Amino acid sequence: MKKVNIAIFVSGSGTNCENLIRYFEGSDRVICALVVSNKADALALERATRLGVPTAVTPKAQLNDPQVMLPLLREHAIDFIVLAGFLPLVPDFLIDAFPRRIVNLHPALLPKYGGKGMWGHHVHEAVKAAGEKETGMTVHWVTPVCDGGEIIAQYRCELSPDDTVDDIAEKEHQLEMAHFPQVVERVLLATFSE
Repeated sequence: MKKVNIAIFVSGSGTNCENLIRYFEGSDRVICALVVSNKADALALERATRLGVPTAVTPKAQLNDPQVMLPLLREHAIDFIVLAGFLPLVPDFLIDAFPRRIVNLHPALLPKYGGKGMWGHHVHEAVKAAGEKETGMTVHWVTPVCDGGEIIAQYRCELSPDDTVDDIAEKEHQLEMAHFPQVVERVLLATFSE
């Protein structure tokens, strides 16, 4: 496999972002070359900077501007984009520029609990309200349809009726920490070894 530069897009605290950076540290095949956030105060930016990864802040207007985003990604020679807790919809021009080269992590078992407004605690609250006996994480390809892309991998965990929304969030987050970097690595190997 050729050396692959990935960009991680984040909106929040960046635990998955940091997990990915640490997972690929020292890899001779995968480089976390850029962390992009739509929020200037995202803790993920601090995590990335501390780990020596360049960062960029692209508020909505810039995110939706091909004249800003495409040169930024070219400047860092980005081959692949990983959404790790990134809330805005990815603009169509980026999906077109990176066909089957953008994946997203979703904190539920799609197709349930996906779509507009289904992020973070909103997802876990919906899972709790429905009385689900399990939850999990989904990694999927990004398409113009929110959370509608083909599923790449899913991991599940059992829930107890006594679990609070925070308990559900923590169980699901443990799955992300355990599995997300390996799924990204498998996708990269499959995509770039051809």
